[in-house]
Amino acid sequence: MSKDYYEILGVAKTATEEDIKKAFRKKAHQYHPDKGGGDEAKFKEVNEAYQVLGNKDKRSQYDRFGSAYSNQAGGFGGFEGFGGQGFNINMDDLGDIFGGFGDMFGFGGSGRRKRSQRGADLEVGITIPFMEAVFGVEREISFAKTATCKTCAGSGAEPGSNPETCKTCHGQGKVNQVQQTMFGRIQMQTVCPTCHGEGKVISKPCKVCRGSGQQRENVTMKVKIPAGISNSEMIRLTGQGEAGEKGAPSGDLYIKVHVTPDKRFIRRGDDIISNISISFPDAALGTKIDIETVDGPVTLKIPEGTQSGKVFMLKDKGVPKLRGRGRGDHLVEVTVKTPTDLTRKEKQLLEELKNLK
Repeated sequence: MSKDYYEILGVAKTATEEDIKKAFRKKAHQYHPDKGGGDEAKFKEVNEAYQVLGNKDKRSQYDRFGSAYSNQAGGFGGFEGFGGQGFNINMDDLGDIFGGFGDMFGFGGSGRRKRSQRGADLEVGITIPFMEAVFGVEREISFAKTATCKTCAGSGAEPGSNPETCKTCHGQGKVNQVQQTMFGRIQMQTVCPTCHGEGKVISKPCKVCRGSGQQRENVTMKVKIPAGISNSEMIRLTGQGEAGEKGAPSGDLYIKVHVTPDKRFIRRGDDIISNISISFPDAALGTKIDIETVDGPVTLKIPEGTQSGKVFMLKDKGVPKLRGRGRGDHLVEVTVKTPTDLTRKEKQLLEELKNLK
């Protein structure tokens, strides 16, 4: 049966390109072989699904023909007229539409030259306090990743030696094969089994990376956390992820920012909310009170007759806008305290006040 790439990535058939990209990153991070509990087979399966669904043209072809792959065994009627005659097929021409055709009949895959794979993305978490999220900060992070081998500069060859042209395919990366099938003799091109499509072979592998062109290393770097970043937001550093194969681009590094809360403030978007309590006389007669903001104390005038639940706005005293200019506001909600445990004198005065009304 054909593979359901949508199911593999866990997205609906109506998923947008961005949805597919996010799903791929999540799955690739989950199954990456270098992680504890990673699964190389599933990692490759997820990557295969993304190579199709992440490409607009391939996705269109998959949507049209993908579910019919397993039902076409008896449907290639156009081949019957060839009988026992030999004929040529370029598997590259069929590969995009009938992706699994060659493997189904044991052809051994297409003759496409192997492409070096882009490095995997990485995710690193960092925790910062509330105030650093408001105004930004520069932090140092450390993590391990696969990097380009410094000894061979990613070539995989021992310094002083050079990769040699493959003698099997003469540098083409593919070879011609003839196979007897139910359709007759078929001549086709397949990936060279010696160089695996590279066209070159390494006679003297690098002693450090053993010919892979990559090595694990611990990285320490400074990261600028922008002012106004929110809890769980991601910072993307292009090309700072895992190294690609044989000169292919590196993946990206995603830094997930965790912000610890502050007891004094509540953040809502770019606004900050705090609460103050005032006495009944202050609410009735009015007063001035110092309010703690992210910029320090600010004096707030409380007008006479203020009711409990009244909200005052301190303009531009909120969080700097991460994607724009200016700042949010600081909203101060007032709670009027009802006096308790009154003395006899206090009760008498309140009675007199009530009678005046």
